[in-house]
Amino acid sequence: MWQISFRAMGSHMKAMIDSDSPHAAAALEEVPRWFATWERCLSRFREDSELSRLNRSSGRSVRVSATLWKVLRAALLAAQLSDGLVVPTVLSALEAAGYDRSFEQVPERAVEEAMGERNTWPDAWRWIRLDPEQRTVRLPYGVRLDLGGIAKGWAADQAIRRLRPYGPALVDAGGDIAVSGPMASGQPWPIGVADPRADQRVPLRDPPLLGILRISCGGVATSGWDVRRWWRRGEEQHHLIDPRTGRPARTDVLTVTVVAPTAYEAEIAAKAVFLLGSREGLAWLERHPGMAGLIVRHDGELLWSSRWAMEPP
Repeated sequence: MWQISFRAMGSHMKAMIDSDSPHAAAALEEVPRWFATWERCLSRFREDSELSRLNRSSGRSVRVSATLWKVLRAALLAAQLSDGLVVPTVLSALEAAGYDRSFEQVPERAVEEAMGERNTWPDAWRWIRLDPEQRTVRLPYGVRLDLGGIAKGWAADQAIRRLRPYGPALVDAGGDIAVSGPMASGQPWPIGVADPRADQRVPLRDPPLLGILRISCGGVATSGWDVRRWWRRGEEQHHLIDPRTGRPARTDVLTVTVVAPTAYEAEIAAKAVFLLGSREGLAWLERHPGMAGLIVRHDGELLWSSRWAMEPP
């Protein structure tokens, strides 16, 4: 078993291949470079990224790279699949909530600042104009993009595709996990589901688990406000924006973990369920037969869909 850990896209990353081949080890060494390349294109925190340049060009058509084109198309598809809940057009709202720099630089109790303008136009994503022949993008005036979780889910899936020829692989992109197939032994990969009811902001060597998933192929993602939260203007904020209000979502859900055919799909589903709340979110999961999910509510209650399967820790 070869594995590598590194940091990219503002998150801790891990990749592993269940093989003893030196070719597998060499392929694994390339993974940080892949993520660094994707981050240079897709990060909203880098002034020189291609995404930042696109965000400064609202109202004008801009030709973009193949990578940005693919991820933006994936983000717009996510908006369609989630009925407008998971959208990329929330950057102004994120900044207004205080998430205007990489999370490790956001103070836990932010200073008093002007709140800034929020994007409260929930259908703004529908007015992004794409020209496939020229590969150009035109953003509506005042609309800027955050590709955040979609980019990480997409990147995890891309990395898995590149690693698959070298052996069974797993990529964990900051909690968006993609698995290429069963381990070399034929057994599924064990994936721990952290218990968000513990204070995740306190580093623990062995954080408590709710249970163990056994995943042979597909993706796993978790959305919640148990970790990425801070205070601003006397109110606790988090990074999961409800596009219907332009503000951090207020639901009865603490975290959602979803298993889906890909990490990208799991990322969409986890965020959609979080924004819908436990009752509507559970019904949403049941309507999607390729998915299963576990909801942890603020009151500590656990709810799961009919297809969810998890072993005790």
